[in-house]
Amino acid sequence: MERLTIQVGSYEVNCSILSDEGRAWIVDPGQEGERILEILAKKGLEPAGVLLTHAHFDHISGIPPLQKAFPELPVYVHPGDTPMFGHPFNQSWGEYESIGTPANIRDVADLPSALPAVTAIHTPGHTPGGVCFYFKDDKLLLSGDTLFAGSVGRTDFPGGSMGKLMESLKKLTALPDDTLVIPGHGPHTTIAAEKRSNPYING
Repeated sequence: MERLTIQVGSYEVNCSILSDEGRAWIVDPGQEGERILEILAKKGLEPAGVLLTHAHFDHISGIPPLQKAFPELPVYVHPGDTPMFGHPFNQSWGEYESIGTPANIRDVADLPSALPAVTAIHTPGHTPGGVCFYFKDDKLLLSGDTLFAGSVGRTDFPGGSMGKLMESLKKLTALPDDTLVIPGHGPHTTIAAEKRSNPYING
């Protein structure tokens, strides 16, 4: 599997494009859907689906251009986060417009049949339906806003819970130390590095 991670939108979300045999999976297209489409076209990739670590506006706002170009494109999200689509609390001023509920929503629980290499780990805390995508064969974790390099996601938004987030972190620190972690924002890290220095894990 090949991976390209780009930063999109003013919140600089790490959007990963995972590809294999001409098919691409787009993780957290937070903005700049047209730019993502250009990358797919240049690489000769056909989008197979959108994977969401959670449904905050800065991780989903690039979906409309993708589904305009590919109307049948499925969007995989945990059901715990589907109420967030179009909700007044999940809005921002400026470049991020409300996108409503995307078409062709699917449960991340159905991912193994579509993308067998991935495990969707339910990691509530930042949001009720937060998930991290773990690719065992590639030693890769896409942690969304659950785990950052040296920090964790906020829990003071509606639906957030520090207690649940701490339980979610236990799931992630059980992964192999050499797992590469690509958070939803900021620099890459590893499970080993976070176990050594992240105050929310070893404090």
